[in-house]
Amino acid sequence: MSVIAEKDARNYKKELRRIFLKTRSELAAEDIIEKSAKIMSRLFSLSEFRGAKTIMFYVDAGNEVKTRDGLTKALSEGKRVVVPKVKKGYGLLAIEIKSLDELSPGTFGILEPAGEKGISPEEIDLVVVPGVAFDKRGNRMGYGAGYYDSFLPKLRPEVKKVAVAFEIQVTDSLPAEEHDVKMDLIITENTIYN
Repeated sequence: MSVIAEKDARNYKKELRRIFLKTRSELAAEDIIEKSAKIMSRLFSLSEFRGAKTIMFYVDAGNEVKTRDGLTKALSEGKRVVVPKVKKGYGLLAIEIKSLDELSPGTFGILEPAGEKGISPEEIDLVVVPGVAFDKRGNRMGYGAGYYDSFLPKLRPEVKKVAVAFEIQVTDSLPAEEHDVKMDLIITENTIYN
């Protein structure tokens, strides 16, 4: 790819990201809560979720699908729950928590656990992945920092990567690059894309 084409592709992705974030930011707070509850219910009904012992959840921020109730419920069901923490110069760590009380604002103001001791990605059985947009083929557009694209390849090959998103975040096609990691499932308030 030429330098110009690469720059155009980056600008196109940047513009798409801006559009999807703007659309999501216009969702009403009550819609976010209601749709998030439906999405979490679908997640918990998955056989892959029920069979997973160690689950990595992201901690929602802003207008993302709300995961905190899901985190609490998974803990109450006896699941081992890990959440991401950004470590400068390293990327994402997966740190085990026993309660949401262990979280405080970290990188980008997102709630993170204290400490620097993550578990091995090999121990994770299922990952709940955030994103700005997804397409029906499993491609994901993240926030642009590449943390999940660097982290997800460290998982065992059979580990399910489950995106949770509002239906307005799903489109027919997104630009994908070689390093982008595809999702196995995308759960919205309306359906599950496999």
